Amino acid sequence: MKITLPSGTFALDDIGNGLPVLFLHGFPHTRALWRQQVAALSQHVRCVAVDLRGFGESTTDEPYSIEQYALDVCAVLDHLEIEQAVIAGLSMGGYIAMGCWRHCPERVLALCLLDTQMGADDDAGRAKRNALMDRVRAEGVDALVEAQLPGMLGRTTRAQRPYIVAEMKEMMSSAGTSGILGALTALRDRPDATDVMSTVRVPTQVIVGDEDALTPVAKAEQLIAQLPAGTARRFDVIAGAGHASCLERPSAVNHVMLEFFELVQRT
Repeated sequence: MKITLPSGTFALDDIGNGLPVLFLHGFPHTRALWRQQVAALSQHVRCVAVDLRGFGESTTDEPYSIEQYALDVCAVLDHLEIEQAVIAGLSMGGYIAMGCWRHCPERVLALCLLDTQMGADDDAGRAKRNALMDRVRAEGVDALVEAQLPGMLGRTTRAQRPYIVAEMKEMMSSAGTSGILGALTALRDRPDATDVMSTVRVPTQVIVGDEDALTPVAKAEQLIAQLPAGTARRFDVIAGAGHASCLERPSAVNHVMLEFFELVQRT
């Protein structure tokens, strides 16, 4: 379905009943990243998967920033009349989930952070973003896919699951230039949210693929360690998965997410 808001038009899937869970994809994905979660978990909870600004079927209008993505998310929740939701985000979606915590914490019932980190880009990282933006402008979307596809998936997936590699390549290739450049700008300029983790007072799950080369297990361990004492938490490492763990090992991710949602409902 599509909804029209003052800030743009957003495409989303809204399936199931009960505990609301909002799924935020990474860069450069679409809500299809979560199709296996929506299919399975909607039997237990209300699953809302949205195309972020500039991706899939959603608006491509500026501005682009982590804050703007978070404000878009809050506007979607308003439209759907969801007072509070579990916010689940992978990679860039994790940054946006924390953006929701910064800007509208009263809407966040719990956090589920997959294959992500909270630090800002350093000078070298910003230079790489700028170089990739220049390459996309010159060579198009295919240049982005060539540069980022290998790091997006774990070695087991690349060796044994060619259908997942093909699915990820198709998803990445569907992105438009404006959305890619906008997201790269948002990622380059994102604030450091490391200290924000210490303010989280809602149940939090951290999930990471054990073959994630972009945000490895050590970074995920740092996230869970930064939560304040007394915060309900869960830490899950997914064997045989890389950066896109929910796509690479969907059944394993579904299992641990469902257990976390049960924890949220008991808390």
